[in-house]
Amino acid sequence: MPSIMKIAGAVAGFAAVACALPAQPKLTSRQNHIYSLAKRQNAAAAALGLADVDILQFALTLEWLEASFYQQGFAQFGDDQFLALGLNEVQLADLKGIGASENAHVGFLQSSIAQAGVQPVQPCQYNFGFTDAAGMVATASVLESVGVSAYLGAAPLVSDAKILSAAGSILTIEARHQSFIRVASGVAASPSPFDTPLGPKAVFSLAAPFITSCPAGSNLILTAFPTLKLTSPAPAAGVMALAQGTMLSFESEAASGAAFCGFTNSAAPGGTAFSPFDPAQGCALAPNLAGTVYVTLTSAAPTDGVLTDDITVAGPMVMNLS
Repeated sequence: MPSIMKIAGAVAGFAAVACALPAQPKLTSRQNHIYSLAKRQNAAAAALGLADVDILQFALTLEWLEASFYQQGFAQFGDDQFLALGLNEVQLADLKGIGASENAHVGFLQSSIAQAGVQPVQPCQYNFGFTDAAGMVATASVLESVGVSAYLGAAPLVSDAKILSAAGSILTIEARHQSFIRVASGVAASPSPFDTPLGPKAVFSLAAPFITSCPAGSNLILTAFPTLKLTSPAPAAGVMALAQGTMLSFESEAASGAAFCGFTNSAAPGGTAFSPFDPAQGCALAPNLAGTVYVTLTSAAPTDGVLTDDITVAGPMVMNLS
């Protein structure tokens, strides 16, 4: 499952320092863009009334998912299956180390929530759908990307500086996980100069398909958007090389209520690029996108490029573009 809070902590702290010390170098326009994007895309999430402990519970839900993912995968597939993918012994040890890191994140978040006088959420039952080691590694790449976006997007919602700093320390590790898995999969470690923040509801929507049930008292206050599935071109487990303007077809129970495709990526002006959508024809891939792209169906296409929950019809789903 996804994780939650990450790089925006550093960006937010940097922005605060830049304001407090005017004699120091200012943020570049691009850095200000990323910081503003993280704040604006979480306006709807802030309206949900999420307190710091709610953010921690959300983070714990995602870390439970990730920890369970690696535990189940390594229990199901032997070392020989990972080595057969081309990993060497050192890389295999690193991959297993990611699972250990996720367990450590779970313990840390449990302690933080308990110290706040709240009962931490418990692990859920999951269905990750992998049938071989290759499928596990491909899913891991998606989960780690979502984890980075989740922490980055949640950071502007956190009011306690200590929690923000702690979340940032998890974010940097999640980013290392993401880079390692990309390299081990034979694709670019850092395809984009910036990461993309996502709001809590979007992140939960990406995690929800892996969850089959949760213990009483461990359900979040969030509900997932309807799912979105790419049907054409054929989905690929790894990186997809698609030219701008490529027609994309999707399947969703909510498709009839959509008018646009939204492509959320740090390279998109305002955060999200929109393309007209027709349920029968699909939509054209927006230009200048690379790396992890989150695709949604929307009811509107704001000119400022800011995607909010109130116009989201279905999704997001993840596409990795070269």
